[in-house]
Amino acid sequence: MKAAVRRRERIVRARTIQQLAAEARLAQAEGRLASLTDSADRLGQLRDSLGLGPGGFSAAVLANAGEMAMRLDNARAGLADAIVGARATVETCTAQRLEARIRSESAQRLADKAAVALEAWREKRQAVASRPRSRLGEGGVA
Repeated sequence: MKAAVRRRERIVRARTIQQLAAEARLAQAEGRLASLTDSADRLGQLRDSLGLGPGGFSAAVLANAGEMAMRLDNARAGLADAIVGARATVETCTAQRLEARIRSESAQRLADKAAVALEAWREKRQAVASRPRSRLGEGGVA
């Protein structure tokens, strides 16, 4: 009986660690997604800031601004795939965290039931131990 309680307590500890690890992976994935979206936003702001002010410009200045805008657009488009992948990772990690939490709570309930069963067994054993015994082997009547 005690062994079952200890075994279930070990399972609870393991499941709690798994839940914490899943939460850490989720936080890391959310951080990566936030970083990528922030980078994409900054690239967009840089692209928007390339607007030329009033006045005359040479063809070289216009060509350089156009090329820079094109490069910023390409970099932002390249981040789009990474952002989609990061969102998928966040969704996967969220599902894994939920599953780990369910398993942890289930293990905790099983450990609680085992502890209650052990206590009931001890009480029953105590009641049996304090009861007077009959002497059937010595010719006594039970």
